[in-house]
Amino acid sequence: MSETFRALLVTKTDDGQKSEIVDFNEADLMDGDVSVDIAASTINFKDGLALTGASPIIRKPALIPGIDFSGTVTASDNPGFKPGDKVVLNGWGVGEGHHGGYAEKARVKGDWLVKLPEGLSLEQAMAIGTAGYTAMLSVLGLEKQGVKPGDGDVLVTGAAGGVGSVAIALLSKLGYRVLASTGRAAEADYLKGLGAAEIIDRAELSEKGKPLGKERWAAAVDAVGSHTLANVLAQTAYGGTVTACGLAQGPDLPATVMPFILRGVKLIGIDSVMAPKAKREEAWSRLAKDLDLKKLDAMTAKAGLADLPKLAGDILAGKVRGRMVIDVKA
Repeated sequence: MSETFRALLVTKTDDGQKSEIVDFNEADLMDGDVSVDIAASTINFKDGLALTGASPIIRKPALIPGIDFSGTVTASDNPGFKPGDKVVLNGWGVGEGHHGGYAEKARVKGDWLVKLPEGLSLEQAMAIGTAGYTAMLSVLGLEKQGVKPGDGDVLVTGAAGGVGSVAIALLSKLGYRVLASTGRAAEADYLKGLGAAEIIDRAELSEKGKPLGKERWAAAVDAVGSHTLANVLAQTAYGGTVTACGLAQGPDLPATVMPFILRGVKLIGIDSVMAPKAKREEAWSRLAKDLDLKKLDAMTAKAGLADLPKLAGDILAGKVRGRMVIDVKA
């Protein structure tokens, strides 16, 4: 007889969708060769879209959302994992087409998992979550294009959000001078505490701008898209690099080719969902090494499964600061 466990289940309805905490049967978990006792999850912008139904993220009539989780392997038919291993999952369509992290248990493909790096706890891994992991991929993207701390300022947009907060903490520890773009003036002290040297009002970047502007930064990490990304590109210095990893303002890019052909600016796309395992392992290893865990604690709050519906609306409205750990047992 299979066990039941608590889970947040989203069910499609004639009027949209509903979410409720249910007792879920372990036998009804989807196919996979590794079973995990989940310790924690988190909430990212994509989770907010999924939980509110603002975007058709969930592709099943009924699904456990949550694109992240950390936990302990309880059973494995995958040679790469054994019971007792501490693991992290980000992406791979989990929480979209496969039952995700807003539950006490999961069954997934072992190829989707990364072993928890030494130096991080399961809770800290979810304080990082997909947002922080994406921030690390973005920093790696800048490094691979040769961006160095002495080259000039690095701009981070959506700075008070999850990606932005971790990106600022990482970049500042690595020696870069960081500019933080935010629409939340009250968060200036928080952002400077993470390592931002200067705060820029997002209104400077969020409206339609010139095809080419004054060169203001050597590189940027953008989690916003739309006019913001267009303006970031237009004000990036000659030979600079911009990594794009989000669409908080929108998925469009109302830009021109002028930054690319007149200044040699590079736009690097950052995908966290389907990134190959070697890249994932590199990112998590670097996070364990290069992220100041005191700063991580300063940007992290905690909540339970029952708090997720409200948090989903808040994160889409830009009201969630930093990172949020979801205790799935609470």
